[in-house]
Amino acid sequence: MSTRCFLLLLWAVSAQADFFHFDSISNVSTYYFNYIYCNIWEGECQPNQDDATQQVPTRDIWAGFPQDYMSLLHQWYCSLGQCCESGDCRITNNITGLARDLQTKLHGQHLAESVVLKAIQGFINNPESNKPLTLSFHGWSGTGKNFVARIIADNLYRDGVKSECVRLFIAPFHFPHARLVDTYKGQLREAIRDMVLRCPQTLFIFDEAEKLHPGLIDAIKPFMDHYDNVDGVSYRRAIFLFLSNIGGATINDVALDFWHSGQNREDIGMEDLEHRLRAETMESQGGFAQSELMSGHLIDFFVPFLPLEYRHIKLCARDAYAARGLETDEATLDEVAKAMLVRRKQRDGPGGGVPSQKARHQGRSRIRRQSSVTQPAETGSVTGSVAALLHLPGLNPVKTKG
Repeated sequence: MSTRCFLLLLWAVSAQADFFHFDSISNVSTYYFNYIYCNIWEGECQPNQDDATQQVPTRDIWAGFPQDYMSLLHQWYCSLGQCCESGDCRITNNITGLARDLQTKLHGQHLAESVVLKAIQGFINNPESNKPLTLSFHGWSGTGKNFVARIIADNLYRDGVKSECVRLFIAPFHFPHARLVDTYKGQLREAIRDMVLRCPQTLFIFDEAEKLHPGLIDAIKPFMDHYDNVDGVSYRRAIFLFLSNIGGATINDVALDFWHSGQNREDIGMEDLEHRLRAETMESQGGFAQSELMSGHLIDFFVPFLPLEYRHIKLCARDAYAARGLETDEATLDEVAKAMLVRRKQRDGPGGGVPSQKARHQGRSRIRRQSSVTQPAETGSVTGSVAALLHLPGLNPVKTKG
């Protein structure tokens, strides 16, 4: 049903209603046209509701209309993407889906899985939160920080990372020059304000946060603080994610300690990491660590991403093949995992991206021999790393499904 037909329908119903005078039909049609234009197309409109001739009808003009027609009209309106139970069709807040995706798609990150789910679920279920949710993801590149950020976006928003409620900032790309930090401050504050005005539950992702200028983070610190509003705008429903490599050495040291002592990595708890991770973050160089965001204790959760083991890389390879509708075998998965280890060694050298002195002296030969604690190649998510390797010679799938 076109908009023109819809307006004709409004006219017809108005004309048949015995409580309308003929000379008021024009006013009713004008009101509803303005209402549709403002709320469906969100055009620049200012319906004059102070004008008594354009008030909303005080009686239900749909009262005598058959329910079947009302149902069709409702379906047409909802097909425009403006009608849903949540009140904002851009937001889905699918906590069940988030839990499922973290459990089935994220490998080797039991701490991140638990902390992220707890944090997001608690925030979504508490509409009276006194501050925005601020999470800080820590770990070496390739451990899944960007991957988890994408999972969050996919389950909280209808259009995932493409949603107009999601905004990604990459520090060296969006804010490359320290001399322009004052300009960046104004641009960033304006961008955050505009986003929240359009979508109160906006997800802001700051990648490579350790490269942000401290003044830049301090400029947006009020948006993450315990304020009812900032210049008339409330930011309490916004979500801020900061992704950085800070703390990677500490996380690796703890993982190696557990491995050398014969304990399972799944036994690593937040109590083993949180204090040391906070300390390393506070002591590290860079804008993120030196900002008021850290000194003001505005980070709600520090989320550690552990170094991946060989078995986890194989699981990521399996998922990458499955996502393309391909089947594979153990031999091919082994080849992919080995190829990723070669890429890692070419980048990081014999130390393999495990920077601690303890790891170099105690575990180097054993790590090489058994490929136990390993770090994948230089991408934001392991699945992305594996996907890039699927086209290497000799890494062919067994067969195509279907």
